[in-house]
Amino acid sequence: MDDLNVVGSINNAGNWLVRNQALLLHYAVNIVAAIFILIVGMIIARIVSGAVSRVLKVRGIDITVSDFLSAMVRYAIIAFTLIAVLGRIGVQTTSVIAVIGAAGLAVGLALQGSLSNFAAGVLLVIFRPFRAGEYVDLGGVAGTVTQVQIFSTTLRTPDNKIIVVPNGKIIAGNIINNSREPTSRIDLTIGVGYDSDIDLVKQLLTEIVSADPRVLKDKDVVVRLNEMAASTLNFIVYAWTSNGDAQNVKWDLLESFKRALDKNNINIAYPQMDVHLYQVANAAGNQQEERRSFE
Repeated sequence: MDDLNVVGSINNAGNWLVRNQALLLHYAVNIVAAIFILIVGMIIARIVSGAVSRVLKVRGIDITVSDFLSAMVRYAIIAFTLIAVLGRIGVQTTSVIAVIGAAGLAVGLALQGSLSNFAAGVLLVIFRPFRAGEYVDLGGVAGTVTQVQIFSTTLRTPDNKIIVVPNGKIIAGNIINNSREPTSRIDLTIGVGYDSDIDLVKQLLTEIVSADPRVLKDKDVVVRLNEMAASTLNFIVYAWTSNGDAQNVKWDLLESFKRALDKNNINIAYPQMDVHLYQVANAAGNQQEERRSFE
């Protein structure tokens, strides 16, 4: 009896295949065509985005802009490819687009942060406050820009760490670009003791700065007494140099200042405190003040 049921099921399946042969062939052709369209679309998206990137770079467009635009072109082609694939397999693309729009609204409300990062990425590409290869400080995060993507910006720190900063955070904060201008000013504060000769200190500091060949001669060197602090006389030193030499010049000047001040017996002050001790001298109530100074 079971064998008869199996044979009957096979016969029914065969009859159904015969009756719907044209329909199955139609769907098979559509599925194969959809897969072909998907593969070709992905290949075209990659080729076109690569071509756009190369053309923009050849024309001298900044690498951050070229990478961003090429990514946008690729995603746009992939989106059209998916719509074409759905239409090929018989899905009503009009209704699909409506559903995608409604879903996109819901997803957009749920992903407001990501959308704000996307909008911020567009603004960064349009206004270009920084470019790839420039050293920037983005709200306390400093490094060399390696890539500006749709949702985030990638920095490489001087100690070779990779930092990914959301674009929304960049737009909302301060952007300090240290590489846009070819020169930068070195600001140093040198503290010496109150018994130091002011004119001698100014002379020594000025001579050391002026003797450094990396300090720009077309800009004034400033050495002035800036503050009479609690324990020190604080002199400011302003000197201009190229961006590439700024850090090394700063270190070298500090070392030279220390050697020159030591050679001329000028004290580099450190925090001091005077402590006064009061002690009863005898039973009659006469008091004797003893003053001691502790450093």
